Formats: sequence, structure tokens, C-alpha cells
Amino acid sequence: MKGKLEPSERERLVEEGKSLKESLVSMEEDLVKLKDELQHVAQSIPNMTHPDVPVGGEDSSAIRKEVGCPREFHFQIKDHLQLGKDLDLIDFDSAAEVSGSKFFYLKNEAVLLEMALLNWTLSQVMKKGYTPLTTPEIVRSSIVEKCGFQPRGDNTQVYSIDGTDQCLIGTAEIPLGGIHMDSILLESALPLKYIAFSHCFRTEAGAAGAATKGLYRVHQFSKAEMFVICRPEDSEFFHHELIQIEEDLFTSLGLHFKTLDMATADLGAPAYRKFDIEAWMPGFGRFGEISSASNCTDYQSRRLGIRYRPSEPLQTGPKKGKANLPATKFVHTLNATACAVPRMMVCLLENNQQEDGSVVIPEPLRPFMGGIELIKPKLK
Repeated sequence: MKGKLEPSERERLVEEGKSLKESLVSMEEDLVKLKDELQHVAQSIPNMTHPDVPVGGEDSSAIRKEVGCPREFHFQIKDHLQLGKDLDLIDFDSAAEVSGSKFFYLKNEAVLLEMALLNWTLSQVMKKGYTPLTTPEIVRSSIVEKCGFQPRGDNTQVYSIDGTDQCLIGTAEIPLGGIHMDSILLESALPLKYIAFSHCFRTEAGAAGAATKGLYRVHQFSKAEMFVICRPEDSEFFHHELIQIEEDLFTSLGLHFKTLDMATADLGAPAYRKFDIEAWMPGFGRFGEISSASNCTDYQSRRLGIRYRPSEPLQTGPKKGKANLPATKFVHTLNATACAVPRMMVCLLENNQQEDGSVVIPEPLRPFMGGIELIKPKLK
């Protein structure tokens, strides 16, 4: 077009340019659709797995450790539902009228017990160098997806808010993952270790049966969650630190539990390796999951854009006096449950019940309950 052209040739090129411009608009629209499709497919690909993870379904999970033994009762035991009713601690019936099934009111000493569990847990974990946080409980759907959860679909565990791109969190892991999104951290700032309190909301789609009754599986509950951001070479160390903290907490409360190295089919998309802790629940007559600790390696950080810059000496570039910064790397993220209140209550009420119907408060929690040692039946 810049050269000398015959009028007819110039007009032909002008028309060709217009056609290219129109085609480009259409192609860019197609590219956006293809990028969305590619992203959707890519998000369905799970993390790699640790070479030592057992291969198979849940039954293939390996017992890593077992602590304590089941308490022997010499009287007819009650489950936590009956204890909660007899001691005037839990009201499922009123909550069902107000909110629907799988909701509950805590009353009297149960309220103090929830607060004691959370405050004691935070105090213990903070001693290990974890920074306490409270988090937003509504987040953007994109953050949920980047953390490896599916906010949409028939079997989603996530509550979405109609008419918005927001969801209720199912765990504080999600807002904790987002707090450093799209940032480059200094290596000297790592590790970042958090202990966060939040309420959690889960649809529990597909959950049914006696194994889900009472407080064991509910739509809303309080939880303290640990979260670590670290260098890749340190993530295995911190995974073991997290599971050790969990085991120490539950041992202090006198629970009988086992730690499982979860099999491949039970890892979920983000986890490279996951340890679950299951505690003995006499009312159910079985072990029930009370916590998990997952190493997600760089699965979440790649999606969230969390990198760090190594503290390496600056490399001198080809131009005199110009130094090149070390290339950034993706961090590793880990998460672990320090205290999921409802299931802890199941364990404490059922394991510490007495023949007269009372429940003994574990010694570490008593200072956080105003010195209460025993939950006694109410006088009528």
C-alpha cells in the first residue's frame, strides 16, 4: 500500500484489508471460546501423586499410625444426638424448621465447648509459628476453581449465590489460597504459615444414611484450618509438620485415632499426597474422619499465580553493568484441618460420657471454658 500502485490494485488491497479485519474479529471470538474450552478441560486434570501413595480406592489406604485404644464402657452408651438432647446442648428440630435438615443450634455448655475448642486450637498452633487469620466467607467462583474445587454441577459441594460470580466457602483453604494470588513473594519471606478460623458451608450432595446423622455431616460449621506456602523442596517437611500438629492436638484431647495415607482414588484433584485422621466414635461404633492434611505441591499456585523469587546472587547480563534477576518459581501450598468443631464434639461427647449421663471436659479445654470440668444433666 505504501508503494506506487495502480488505482485498481490499491482498491483491491483496501477491500482485502477490510476482509482481513472482519475475519480477525470472528477469529478472536473463536479464540476466546477455545481458550475457555481448553481451560475447562485443563481444570479436570488432577495433580500428580507421590510415588509412595497407595494405588486404589479408599480400602487401599494404608494405616500410618494408630494412637490409643477404644474406651471400654460398662454401661449402655448414648450417641451424641441423645447426649445432646438429654444435656440440652443441641437442637436439631428447631434448626430444621428454621433452615432445613442438617442444620443445628448449639446451646448452653456446647457453645462454650465450641469456643474452647477453637481458642485452645489457635493458641496451640500459634506456638508453632502460625499466624492467626479470619477470612472472607464469600469468594469469587474463579478462586474456588483455581483452588481445585468445582463450584458448579449436579454434585458440587459448593453453594453458589444466584446472580453473582460468588460462592460460600467450604473451607478456609480457599480464601487462604487467594490471599497471595498473582503475586511474587521473596524467598526470605517463606514459609508463610497461617491458622484461620471461618464458618464453612457445604451442600453435602449425595450424602445420606446413618453414617451422616447428627453433627457428623452438616451444611454449616466452624473450623480452624492450617495453610502453608513454601518452597517446593520444603513441602514434604511441612506436610509432616502439619500431620504432627494434628496428631499432637488429638492426643492431648485423649482421642483414640488412626492416621491414614490415603489411596489415589480418594485424593481429590489438588492433592499430591493426603493424610487423613479418623477417630473412634462409640455412638457410631466405628472410626470417622476428623481431619486431613494435604500437600498440593504447585497445583494451586500455578492456577492462582503465586510465585517466589529465589535469593540467588544476581547474574551479570551481556550488557555491561546490567544484572539479571533470578527466574521466579511457583510455590507449593499445603492445608490441614486443625479443628472441625462438629466432629470434634461427636468424639468428645461420646467418648467422655459417664454412667450418670454427664460428660467430662478434657483437661486442656477447661481453662477455656471458665473452669467447667463436667457437663451435668439439667435439674428438672
